[in-house]
Amino acid sequence: MKKVLLTILAFTSIFSFSQTIAIQSFATGLSGALEITHANDSRLFVVQKGGLIRILNSNGTINTTPFLNLTSLISTGSERGLLGLAFHPDYSTNGFFFVNYTNSAGSTVIARYSVNASNANIANTTATIIMTIAQPFSNHNGGSIKFGPDGFLYIGMGDGGSGGDPGNRSQNINDNHGKMLRIDVNSNSAPFYTSPSSNPYIGIAGNDEIWAIGLRNPWKFSFNKSNGDLWIADVGQNNIEEINKVASPLPVGLNFGWRCYEGTAPFNTSGCASISTMTMPFAEYNHSQGCSITGGYVYTGTLFPNFLNKYFFADYCENRIGYANTTTGAITYTPYFSGQSNFTSFGEDMNGELYITNSDIIFKIVDTSLSTSDFAKEGFTIFPNPAKNSFSVNNANATEIATLELFDLAGKLLMSKNILNNNLQNVDIAALSKGIYMVRISAADGSNYVSKLFKE
Repeated sequence: MKKVLLTILAFTSIFSFSQTIAIQSFATGLSGALEITHANDSRLFVVQKGGLIRILNSNGTINTTPFLNLTSLISTGSERGLLGLAFHPDYSTNGFFFVNYTNSAGSTVIARYSVNASNANIANTTATIIMTIAQPFSNHNGGSIKFGPDGFLYIGMGDGGSGGDPGNRSQNINDNHGKMLRIDVNSNSAPFYTSPSSNPYIGIAGNDEIWAIGLRNPWKFSFNKSNGDLWIADVGQNNIEEINKVASPLPVGLNFGWRCYEGTAPFNTSGCASISTMTMPFAEYNHSQGCSITGGYVYTGTLFPNFLNKYFFADYCENRIGYANTTTGAITYTPYFSGQSNFTSFGEDMNGELYITNSDIIFKIVDTSLSTSDFAKEGFTIFPNPAKNSFSVNNANATEIATLELFDLAGKLLMSKNILNNNLQNVDIAALSKGIYMVRISAADGSNYVSKLFKE
């Protein structure tokens, strides 16, 4: 597969019109990557369908030894495999993380593991099984697990598989298939979880673990870490792929409509409640635009201001990225990329920067325009620019600078300097190759400002 060249000429040839969203190769050498997440540090953790969790470092290297190897426990046929990973909100102190996989019998398993106390890059192999859910078919297993802003673990469950939800499981409140489950995993005794008291079926008919019903196969969901909104991409049946947005604070007892509705279109409304009781998609598209949605994230990073207020997603059958306006739901697509295809997952690092994978390569999502208006507006100037062996940063205001970071266009961190007394003189770049780089200034108040640097 050809890498996207880090040159203005390559950007011009790949993108036309005013589009400035690009993907840059960040890491290679993976197989079956289905999830990318972080443990609130600079590392990324990549989940491979075959059963490995790999550590991807901020410089693009992958640790030789897997973080965890579950290959002996799982089945991988069809849509089965190791599918999800979530680190406990208190991971830095308790070392707990959770995985979602299909076991040798094909059942969904949610299990808790812990990190090795003496080596942060290795996990212990002893598991605590939290939940096992039998699967009637090999497809529509969902797979995403995420901790919400409320501290509870959310589990996206597909409808059990086949096609058309033949068992009408998604609308059955006594069945965990086709649901978003929500559980409290802060329990040290069997069954090692409890159901939050605010879940909609506590004390009445219906499974206690259920938070919402009416999903077909959520692939995938995420929380906007800036405001707590929940975004769910639900794969369609015959013609419609849907994006659901649930604004924070999150209500309970929602019905997203399947199998009564595929998106906003009636599918099988026999015995269904009124559509007025259901939560219709925030945005949707039909199969003239794709075949199977891959959900992503709302951008919350600082490197690319043009990405703000956009929910990024992709489609397995279309070699491009889409984004929905977070207010209106209007969908826009990039032009088609060259060489890449079959996007399986997005990822978000601790800083809110976004990644995407086609299962073999991890790409950084970048803005080729690299808007720098805030950098100049706040009184920062890089000189000389272009630079040959070194550069300095002039600070014309009273902003107290904390750090300077230098990145390549794939988002790899090349240099980080703590700044004393706002002195940013003669930063040595003699060893860097010619090209375009990004300089990020972080102020003491937490603000970030980004500019291009041209190395000649």
